[in-house]
Order: sequence, then C-alpha cells, then structure tokens
Amino acid sequence: MSAGDPSGAPPDSTWEQVHDSAEFRQLRGRLRRFVFPMAGLFLAWYLLYVLLADYAHGFMSTKITGNFTVGLLFGLLQFASTFLITWLYVRYANKNLDPLAERIKDDIENPAKEEA
Repeated sequence: MSAGDPSGAPPDSTWEQVHDSAEFRQLRGRLRRFVFPMAGLFLAWYLLYVLLADYAHGFMSTKITGNFTVGLLFGLLQFASTFLITWLYVRYANKNLDPLAERIKDDIENPAKEEA
C-alpha cells in the first residue's frame, strides 16, 4: 500500500503490473470465452424472434392451445433464456473466474506473502 495515499489503494504501478500479469490475462481470457459466445448466441436468438415476429405472421400466430400462440411462447422463452444465461454465468464465474480473481486480489493486498 502506498504510504502517501490515505485511501489505502495500491499505487498505479501495482495496477499496471497486475494488468500485464499472466494471471490477469488468463482471467480476462476466461471471461471473454464465456461472454462473447453467449452474447452472440443470445443476440442471434433475439434476432430470430424479431425477424419471425415481423416476417412470419402466420407461424407466430399459430395457436398452441386456446389463445396461447407460438409468438407468445417465443416471447416467454426470451425471458427464460435470460434467466438461464444468468444462472450459467454465475456457475461459470463461481468456478472459473472468482477463484482466480481472488488470487489476484490476495497478491495485490499481500505482496509480502507472494515473495515468501
């Protein structure tokens, strides 16, 4: 910790070292390996829904039961997929991101422990 910094924040050089470290690159890579494909998949799924709603009126207005249509089902599945992605991310983060982030944080807060 910087003696002249009353907030207790590490000096800028520490952040630069962390940013350039192999562990931080690994953390960033793990995050990107989950986020980018999942975001692409969700956006493709949402685009499909929008395109079907705009150009496939007959299909989307097909009744499944009563007044419950394919379009309504797909709309509800948008919510379900959002919750599913959130749940998957939390599981992934708990297993693959949080332990590494905690190690990086410990290295910043306890630099003497790393040298010992």
